[in-house]
Amino acid sequence: MAIEITNEMEELVNGALSDGFPCVLGTASLNGDPNLSFKGSMMVISSNELAFWERARKGGFAQLISNPKVAVLFRNSIHRKAWRFYGDAVVHESGEIREKVMSRTVQAELDRDPERLGAAVIIKINRITTLGGETIQEAE
Repeated sequence: MAIEITNEMEELVNGALSDGFPCVLGTASLNGDPNLSFKGSMMVISSNELAFWERARKGGFAQLISNPKVAVLFRNSIHRKAWRFYGDAVVHESGEIREKVMSRTVQAELDRDPERLGAAVIIKINRITTLGGETIQEAE
């Protein structure tokens, strides 16, 4: 089964920050040290990929480089929807993909990176679950 992010997921993830429920990104170092960070710029970029603008380049950024395995937690209590997205992240520090993600990044996040030193991160999703752990979709 291929991953196919639904229209509902896309709408809610893309509006997460404006709805007051930014996504949470989970990363881990090669030796297993975990890190969690809010990502107000998280967006659906394709039918099987999430993306975000990494402006801080702290904690979890180094972990993305050394260990691309990530989890993204989305929860919106108003709409009573929540999902976990699991996948592999690729950092783009220059080029067309970086420009595409930057052009779609919410202004509030870009305002916090006035010199545009950030990088684009693309997450290829291989599994989507409920908060209870039930698999909704999984790549073959």
